[in-house]
Amino acid sequence: MDNATDGSVRGDFNEARFDYYGVQSRFFRKNGKFLVETDGPDGKTAIFEIKYTFGVDPIQQYLIAFPDGRLQALSIAWDSRPREQGGQRWFHLYPDEPIRHDDILHWTKLNQNWNFMCAECHSTGVRKNYDAANDRFATSWAEISVGCETCHGGGSRHIAWVQSRQGWWPFGRDEDPEKGLAVRFNERVGVSWTPDAATGMPRRSALPPSLHMEVETCGLCHARRGQLSEDWVPGSSLSNTHRVSTLDRRLFHADGQMRDVEETYNYASFKQSKMFAKGVTCSDCHDPHSAALRAPGDGVCAQCHAPDTYQTVTHRRHDEAKAPLACASCHMPARTYMGIDRRHDHSFRIPRPDLSVKLGTPNACNDCHKDKAAEWAAAAIEDWFGPDRRGFQTYAEAFHAAGTGQSDADRLLAAVASDANAPAFARASALSELRAYVSGLNVDLARSGLAERDPMVRIGALDMLEGVPADRLWPMVSPLLSDPVRGVRLRAVSLLATVPAKRQPPADRGRFDRAAEEFVAAQRINADRPEARSALGTFFAQRGLVADAETEYRAALSLSPQFAPAAVNLADLYRQLGRDADGEQVLRAALTESPQDAGIHHTLGLTLVRLKRFDGALEALRQAAELAPDQAQYAYAYAIALHSAGRASDAIEMLKASLVHHPRDRNTLLALTTLSRDGGDLVAALEYAERLLRLTPDDRNLIRFIQELRRVTTSGQ
Repeated sequence: MDNATDGSVRGDFNEARFDYYGVQSRFFRKNGKFLVETDGPDGKTAIFEIKYTFGVDPIQQYLIAFPDGRLQALSIAWDSRPREQGGQRWFHLYPDEPIRHDDILHWTKLNQNWNFMCAECHSTGVRKNYDAANDRFATSWAEISVGCETCHGGGSRHIAWVQSRQGWWPFGRDEDPEKGLAVRFNERVGVSWTPDAATGMPRRSALPPSLHMEVETCGLCHARRGQLSEDWVPGSSLSNTHRVSTLDRRLFHADGQMRDVEETYNYASFKQSKMFAKGVTCSDCHDPHSAALRAPGDGVCAQCHAPDTYQTVTHRRHDEAKAPLACASCHMPARTYMGIDRRHDHSFRIPRPDLSVKLGTPNACNDCHKDKAAEWAAAAIEDWFGPDRRGFQTYAEAFHAAGTGQSDADRLLAAVASDANAPAFARASALSELRAYVSGLNVDLARSGLAERDPMVRIGALDMLEGVPADRLWPMVSPLLSDPVRGVRLRAVSLLATVPAKRQPPADRGRFDRAAEEFVAAQRINADRPEARSALGTFFAQRGLVADAETEYRAALSLSPQFAPAAVNLADLYRQLGRDADGEQVLRAALTESPQDAGIHHTLGLTLVRLKRFDGALEALRQAAELAPDQAQYAYAYAIALHSAGRASDAIEMLKASLVHHPRDRNTLLALTTLSRDGGDLVAALEYAERLLRLTPDDRNLIRFIQELRRVTTSGQ
């Protein structure tokens, strides 16, 4: 980040023009200022001053200041690449769809706001200073761009050390090895990597550290995460101040490769890698001060991997003269973000076209050979290297099963979660996914996860326990209210908020209250975001603070009327208060902003059922089921409504169609069991009941029900 000056601005401001779906933008200079004429927050064309530049290469964006302290990132950016590479031009970050002034992605709206979206990673010592009462920012920074203190902490002791020196050379024997730095990274000090002569694989001269200080520090800016606290301490666990995204299927493929929809950065990829597991740090490959590689090209890999073994046709299977390859070509496939910014996946995986055949995941071979089928690539790999292609990342089938609702998803996820050799990042993700399958048979996985050293695994275990009844939750979760990592404490207290205060042991009340204060503070930091206000509303509602909850939900909708979860949560709060008519008003207002949101339609349908307006309810539930066929609960609710309307056969057909996509959904199986029995199809009822029993084998009532069904069907009665 920099002030917009002749030295920092790279874009063409010499009366350059850019057309975007009929919006004509003009870039020009006047009185020494850089200006843009474009559509503003009301859709009308206006002139705005470029206050700051943002980024250098391959993209430079421009920040515009508003009177309320907001800095907004213009969505028309400058392509800084050379002209022969397609650069030296203005382009729009959303080229394939018109982003109008009322869209949440418009440059003047919430999702292009620098204060929240960008500032922490591009400046040093940022304090957001958001005034929620007046909806204003007074954001400040210690340095406008990324400086030494971002990674090394406060510099006052270092300055004092420098000033105490009589001279720079020669250094005395009492030289301070830390040079007064608050945080100094020594994971590589005295460590060497030696290639094994037989295999070519490198060995680290010392065991990996228990806390990878470098990786956690780099993760501050190179991870997909949300901020919990501004009290970042370099070298500490990132989860102490940030909520780190796990292998969310919207961001990652089933095998953990990053998607090209939204940027995931490198932290998640690298923590899945064998290199991370063996103790490689970021600065083994990158110079942290210049951002350059330690050696050009494949030389950075050859620091540890013997070139005689790996930089050969035998290994690469490509004629170097005709098709030269770099190590990164196969082991670090690239994805493009923001239109032109290519980023390499840092999980350093073995290409797996066989998984592409089986699961539809991408692979490096077909990234280049786009005219060939994945089967062709898989056959070639097997011919060259044999059939065993497991590699280090072995969890693709588990996450694919979870994402597609397969019957064995819980078993596969449990195998990942309990695999001590799997990356902790993947294990945390598997535990989080298991919340949909938690039962008395696998809850011990969560108990084990709560005791893991890696805080992300502990958080994943807490995620898994989300559906556990409150009376069983407290003994398992309450010890983590005192966890040394803030992110764990906050996840624990958010779970335990469902436990009524009168059922909380008095001895634990103090720990709960302290963690609750931290949770509220974490949301207040992000009070400019509807997600945080809605999360706080839910927390207050769970604790019985109804008026406070309503205030937070209303604030979330004020910040973003399109934020559907806040409308749904507020309507549910009104349901609990017996105010369904108010809930209907909230939901109908939300539908004017988000008419295609299935969750709003679903909640409206349930609200209308309670208001005994069944025709409207049936229509709303139908729309929800059609808009989101991947949501089993929407199909289930619509089917029950159909049955209540006297359309039992339509209800059964709806449930059958849903069961194809959600074969393990308990509500669907239970409804099919009941409706089939009531309709006289006892054979079908028995089949569905037996499938349900395989999911809940300790359900004694179900066992007795099945025994009775078997007796009746056998006797012909």
